[in-house]
Amino acid sequence: MAALRKWLLTGLLVVVPGVITVWVLGWIVGTLDQTLQILPESWQPDKVLGYHVPGFGVVLTLAILLLVGGTASNFVGRKLVSWGDALVSRIPVVRSIYSSVKQVSDTLFSESGNAFRTAVMVQWPHPGMWTVGFVTGAPGGELADHLVAVGAQEEFVSVYVPTTPNPTGGYLVMVRKSDCVELNMSVDAALKYIVSMGVVAPPEQRPSIPKN
Repeated sequence: MAALRKWLLTGLLVVVPGVITVWVLGWIVGTLDQTLQILPESWQPDKVLGYHVPGFGVVLTLAILLLVGGTASNFVGRKLVSWGDALVSRIPVVRSIYSSVKQVSDTLFSESGNAFRTAVMVQWPHPGMWTVGFVTGAPGGELADHLVAVGAQEEFVSVYVPTTPNPTGGYLVMVRKSDCVELNMSVDAALKYIVSMGVVAPPEQRPSIPKN
C-alpha cells in the first residue's frame, strides 16, 4: 500500500501540471479563436478549409494588435486616438468605465511605468507578520494630502498585497517606503512563491533595504 500511495502521488505530480497547462492554453486559444467571427463568413478558416484548426484566432489577434499599435504610434494614429478619447469622455457612464480602465492599462503596460516591477516585503496585516507585495506607485492627490495632514511626513508607496493561491485578489495598502524591504527577485519569482503557497522557494538572493 505504501508503494501504491507513492506511485499515485508521483503520478499526480507528473500529470496534474501538464493537464492544467493544456487546459489553460486550450481556454486561451479557444477564447482568441472567437475573434475569427469578425471576418466575413467566406473568409473564415473553418469555411475555407472545411474543418476547424485551432490557433488561427491567436494569429488574427496578434495581427490586429500589431496593426493598431503601428497605426497609433505615428502622428495620424495618435491624433485619431486622441479624438476617440475625447469622444468617449463625452458619453455619461461610459467615460467613467473607460477612463478607469485606461488609467490602469496605461500604468501596467506603459514602458515607463513602474507598476508590478518591484517585489517587496511588508509587515501585513499587523507588525511582526510579513508578506510579499508589489509596488504599484505612490499615493497622490487627496490621499497624499491626508497622509501629510496626519503627520506622516515620510515618503509613502502604494503596495498591492495579493492573496494566495489566487493572486488576482488582494489588498491595496499605503505604507512608508522605509518600512518596505525591496527584494532582488523578479516579479515572476515572487508570483510563483505566492501561487505555490510558499512551496516553490524564491531564488537565494540577499534583499536590499532602500535608503530613507
